[in-house]
Amino acid sequence: MRASEESLAPVFAALGDPTRLKLVAQLCEGGAFSITHLTERTEISRQGVTKHLGVLAEAGLVRDIRVGRERLWQLEPGRIDEARQSLEAIGRQWEQALGRLKRFVEKDS
Repeated sequence: MRASEESLAPVFAALGDPTRLKLVAQLCEGGAFSITHLTERTEISRQGVTKHLGVLAEAGLVRDIRVGRERLWQLEPGRIDEARQSLEAIGRQWEQALGRLKRFVEKDS
């Protein structure tokens, strides 16, 4: 596993949870959101959402900022972009492998 792939493993693991994926989708709307705002759209407690945001923060997908006494959360688009680029590279490799297989099969026909 290459270093870049290894560093992205926590990103994909964090995004593998449906609740965390929903939180990321909410944060993609732009801006910074409070736990109260993020909890409104879920069936999970504030404490549960906070734990999920902690996992996302550990993976580098979100960060919190302080505005007065309030803690707001926002997306870190750089990590999402790194994951997207990694998936695109895997897609290109897959297409190349399928192309080689097709040429091999057609050659023997």
